[in-house]
Amino acid sequence: MQKKTLISCIDDDVAVRDGIAAFLDASGFDTEFFLSAEEFLKTGRLEYTSCLITDVMLGGMSGLQLQERLISSGRNIPIIIITAFPDDWTRTKALNAGAICFLEKPVRAEDLLAAIDLALKGSARG
Repeated sequence: MQKKTLISCIDDDVAVRDGIAAFLDASGFDTEFFLSAEEFLKTGRLEYTSCLITDVMLGGMSGLQLQERLISSGRNIPIIIITAFPDDWTRTKALNAGAICFLEKPVRAEDLLAAIDLALKGSARG
């Protein structure tokens, strides 16, 4: 049986989350949205997630901490990192840890779509 493609998105900014949700829905993706990394981890959706989009700054565990936790537990989920506060250190840390892409908010639809395409194809980070 083929695994269904699920994109999980974590962002505690409702406006950003709603915008991404509308775009992903219109693009035909199955998506689930979470307010926090902890909520995502508790739902059991981790094993079904084909691509994870997460904000860096979240209440509680950050997007980078989530990335580290997934790596240390042997989970190899393609991750797209988004942030409203980009800096070179954070970008380098995320990409060196294996993030597919590091995108600045507001995220451009074409950049997000390209990153998702890379993630779902299993390509190297860009």
